[in-house]
Amino acid sequence: MNTHEAVANRILQLCKARGLTPNGLANLSAVPQGTIKSIINGESQNPGIVTIKKLCDGLEITLPEFFNTEEFAALEQEIY
Repeated sequence: MNTHEAVANRILQLCKARGLTPNGLANLSAVPQGTIKSIINGESQNPGIVTIKKLCDGLEITLPEFFNTEEFAALEQEIY
């Protein structure tokens, strides 16, 4: 798994836990639905930290809470 997949999976996990659709998350976070869809579908190769922070704000969690998962802890360094 790479970082992009981990971010997409985390968004989906958080939506499921809260009974939200990606559209519902878009409404809560003021992030366009198309942006969320492109992250989830792997079309966005580099979702910015500002976007992730807005998603966190909409979900009422902190950035550390977003990234505090086994998936992120297990990621290897990506050097391009």
